[in-house]
Amino acid sequence: MAAIKRIPVSPEILEELSRLKEPEQTFGELIAGMIEREKKFRLLKDMKRIEETAEFVEI
Repeated sequence: MAAIKRIPVSPEILEELSRLKEPEQTFGELIAGMIEREKKFRLLKDMKRIEETAEFVEI
């Protein structure tokens, strides 16, 4: 069983998270999905930056 950790958030942030949460979805599941989307977003952003700034050689 995973250890339970508490993350302090303001009432406003908790309210926003509650609005995003689907019925029957836990806050842990919601946050895990948000983390995955952020990882993909950062990867795509990095790939775009590399594509725009890097010099490529033909193979």
